[in-house]
Amino acid sequence: MKLYETLEQQLKKEPNFVTDDGELKKWVVLNKAQNFDEELIGLLLDNADLKEKFFVKVKDILVFNQNIFSQFLEQKSYLKDSYTQYKNKVGLNIDGEYLKQRNDVALVWPFKDCILEGGQSREEQNREEIFFNEVLAQDEITHLLEPKVLTNSKRIDKDGEKPLKQFNRDEDGFIIDNLIIKGNNLLALHTLKEEFAGKVKLIYIDPPYNTGGDSFRYNDNFNHSAWLTFMKNRLVNAKSLLSDNGVILIQCDDNEQAYLKVLMDEIFGHENFQANLTTIVKTEGRRYGNVAKTHEYILLYSKNINDTEMFQMEIEGKTFSYEDEFGGFDLKELRNQNTQAFNSTNRPNLRYPFYVDLDNPDKNGLCKLSIKSNKGLTEVWPITINSNKSVWRWGKEKSGNETNKYLTARKGSDGVVRIYQKYRSSTTMPKTVWFETEFISNKGTKEIQSLFGNRAFSFPKAEALIKRIIEIATIESEIVLDYHLGSGTTAAVAHKMGRQYIGVEQMEYIEDVAVERLKKVIEGEQGGISKAVDWKGGGSFVYFELKKYNQTFIDKIEASKNTEELLDIWEQMKAKSFLNYNVDIQEQEKHLEEFKADSLKNQKQLLLKLLDLNQLYVNLSSLNDNDFACTDEEKAVTKDFYQIKD
Repeated sequence: MKLYETLEQQLKKEPNFVTDDGELKKWVVLNKAQNFDEELIGLLLDNADLKEKFFVKVKDILVFNQNIFSQFLEQKSYLKDSYTQYKNKVGLNIDGEYLKQRNDVALVWPFKDCILEGGQSREEQNREEIFFNEVLAQDEITHLLEPKVLTNSKRIDKDGEKPLKQFNRDEDGFIIDNLIIKGNNLLALHTLKEEFAGKVKLIYIDPPYNTGGDSFRYNDNFNHSAWLTFMKNRLVNAKSLLSDNGVILIQCDDNEQAYLKVLMDEIFGHENFQANLTTIVKTEGRRYGNVAKTHEYILLYSKNINDTEMFQMEIEGKTFSYEDEFGGFDLKELRNQNTQAFNSTNRPNLRYPFYVDLDNPDKNGLCKLSIKSNKGLTEVWPITINSNKSVWRWGKEKSGNETNKYLTARKGSDGVVRIYQKYRSSTTMPKTVWFETEFISNKGTKEIQSLFGNRAFSFPKAEALIKRIIEIATIESEIVLDYHLGSGTTAAVAHKMGRQYIGVEQMEYIEDVAVERLKKVIEGEQGGISKAVDWKGGGSFVYFELKKYNQTFIDKIEASKNTEELLDIWEQMKAKSFLNYNVDIQEQEKHLEEFKADSLKNQKQLLLKLLDLNQLYVNLSSLNDNDFACTDEEKAVTKDFYQIKD
């Protein structure tokens, strides 16, 4: 029997080392080995072959050779088994105790303390997700999350595209440009922290819903554990970007809403939960079991709820029935309808008469009034209902203040004189259910079709929805961030509403859809919310990409002329590139002769496959490393972004 099979058979005698599917938990075993676990060492000593392989005798004492044992596991595709074949489960428990044992609840999943690589090179690509364990691969994680070099930078305004010379900054030195960034959003968030930590007022994201097959054009078939890790990695960093009075809104559906709520409680704190908004996205709805599903959710959290101010939202198309010298108004009866709680016994200070001039109504049939008795005026008390003497909503002091501006009266056809407030507001407090027809999902599709002449993006959000989110959470010039930019709706609406914005997207369609859409916004396109906000065009944004880490090697491979050049590139890749974590370098070395005998085309394809295609990027620390060939323009823009002085 091979040594690995012997080891696996022996280790599986311990149930804690085995998954529910009978697979060996190599990541657990390796962690035990690093801590010289007595249970593990005892199992190894019980087998003669394992005892001979993994122990050395020093003065008649057996010593566990931890390094040899760990290296052996790693050679056996340790990372691949640990992070892509382990079956994930989500459980609700805390400190190992189940719900029936405790009142506190926390969401626990196998990869909670890991970094999910989380990306793909092409939108149609199905890929196995890779996890970087924060303990076992700390060096790789630190390298992965370092700030990145910027490339392909340009400023875009009404005059078109031009190379970016420098970023615009305010008097305090902060960037005030709108930014559109192409790159992995986890890495982009880490890059943005250098400049924007604590400065973003609003984050809105529309992430993959984890439906297993919708058209979000992202890797949308995570299991629960992978999806939660994907979200957690990004949300923790997104929180650091929010200002103390900032808010975050995340749109989702029933697939993950409940899990996301618990995760958000953990990251932002349950006390900072504001609302679970329901927005209607379909009129008929898709069949969902025995019901038609017509809605989605938007979870709303504050960074610090005591510092948060949410603004009243505009009532679209609001018109008033009456008008005076102070402007338009509607009528709102002043008496208090709740006579059980508000009557003359409980609130005597709210029961007093008004004196109304019924003989001189204005053109609307409305009459002036006073709280003082004068000749010719009619005394009016709150109406008595069911023998309860009703009261006004306002006290005498408030009613006597500029009475003609705020109050009026009218005699009804029933002969009863009623007192009214002149209600002038065209805004209202946000409700938890948003059902306006402008929010229906196909509205966003039609907006895209009108801009591009085709369905350039599936299921884009309607501009009216994003407008409402922005208007209740921000004022002009405050920063809006969307790191799942998609078709660019958030950026387009923020541009029209005079907010500074940052959009992040890693897929290739960022240039064909989001960037082109913003160009049309600058030109003054009149779709979406343009007429509602009187949009005339103008403004600008800066586009840049995170410089890919492995692109240097990809270019060298594609440009190579013969096998000798490729072998030299392979040596460079082993020394300096990020290889795919499924690559066993020793196995590759064993088959070099077969590699040499293959065609040049196949040789190139093989080396390209060995590289990590997760679009990893050049770290800021490598800006001046000649191996990455950063241009003078890239160096200048990168230094300007991070404010690095020569």
